Amino acid sequence: MTEVAERSKVLEGLNTRFSGLNSNSEFHTIRQRAFDFVNEKGLPHPKNEEYKFTNVTRILEKQFDISKKTGHAVEKSDVDALIFEGLDVVKLVFINGAFSSELSDNEEIKGLKISSIASAIEINDPQFLELFGKATKDNNDEFAALNTALVEDGSFITVADNSIIEKPIALFFINDATQEKNYTTLRNLISIGKNSQVDFLELFSTKGNNDSFTNIVTEILVDENAHGNYYKIQNNNDNASHIGTTQIHQKRSSVFSTYTFTLNGGTVRNNLNIAVDGEGCESHMYGLYVVNGKTHVDNHTAADHIKPHSMSNELYKGILEDTARGVFNGKVYVRQAAQKTNAFQSNKNILLSDTSTVNTKPQLEIWADDVKCSHGCTTGQLDEDALFYLRARGLSKTSARALLLYAFAIEVIESVKLEPLKNYLEHIISDRLHKDF
Repeated sequence: MTEVAERSKVLEGLNTRFSGLNSNSEFHTIRQRAFDFVNEKGLPHPKNEEYKFTNVTRILEKQFDISKKTGHAVEKSDVDALIFEGLDVVKLVFINGAFSSELSDNEEIKGLKISSIASAIEINDPQFLELFGKATKDNNDEFAALNTALVEDGSFITVADNSIIEKPIALFFINDATQEKNYTTLRNLISIGKNSQVDFLELFSTKGNNDSFTNIVTEILVDENAHGNYYKIQNNNDNASHIGTTQIHQKRSSVFSTYTFTLNGGTVRNNLNIAVDGEGCESHMYGLYVVNGKTHVDNHTAADHIKPHSMSNELYKGILEDTARGVFNGKVYVRQAAQKTNAFQSNKNILLSDTSTVNTKPQLEIWADDVKCSHGCTTGQLDEDALFYLRARGLSKTSARALLLYAFAIEVIESVKLEPLKNYLEHIISDRLHKDF
């Protein structure tokens, strides 16, 4: 099949899926604009600079029929297996893109309102219609538009003003690819009120060995003086492709931190965009990818400083071996009005084999003249002198290697504020690094 025919097949699937959606809801006009955008522009190919090193479209064209919906056989035991020790959360479970009320927690918490996007669309929830797309209004990514065109379910979460939510909210996304290939669209819309505090986790897993493809968008609106942490843990199987867009909008004096941990998967593309749209904002972005085999992970980030007296700090680290490939493209924008901005960006990588690769491109675009900004990247192998030093003091080659790699990764792990998650990550990464080579 030619490339043009494959692309036509994807758009044909889009049209089939779209025609089956409820056209009577007020939300459908939003879907229609996104649908028209995708039909006009198509999906990005490597000639698109933003997707130069990650041809996600090719995977979708060759392997998936987006017109189909698939069933599942996920049970409570599958969800329980994903909950690590000490994790006490409000649990929301989504299977093949649909909310499962049976497997989710239903407890009422003061200041917290949770509903599914399916129900918000069905009842034409005015608050949902008002907030949807606010954070993504300037996003022209074709996969984000595809998500909007096809979205049917996900989570709609609001935190009231002056609320402290003690329990983290954990969203479990499970794809069941046991019987057939699976294409999933998901959307999350999160609004954090003034002077409030809350933590979120997104955990991704795949059941079965057939190919799966997830297209997910998470919008987070952070109001004045709100504080939040957002953790994304990707530990899928080798046949899982994932493209995720996280769009955050911060208002004055808010503090928000994001953490992206990629531990396994087939092809993974993470788009993280933060609009720092208020004085006194703090934005922290941490990422760690520890991958092997044929895993391809691409982190595209952007911090857009719009108002003065704000700061952003970004640290992404990668450990790659076998034929794994990493891509990092981080952008920092400082608008002319954003004087007194502090913005720092760093990407560091260690390659453990001659066949693993990294393409890294940190970028600064500054229109203000009274700022402190820096960026940098490094890619290399383990320090042989340090390895020799540790072995000379009695450590085996495997232990010495693991110790050096753990010391490299710990800077990101230590920034995690949620203790059970920190312990979980330390355990997984320690086990991974202690393997023989």
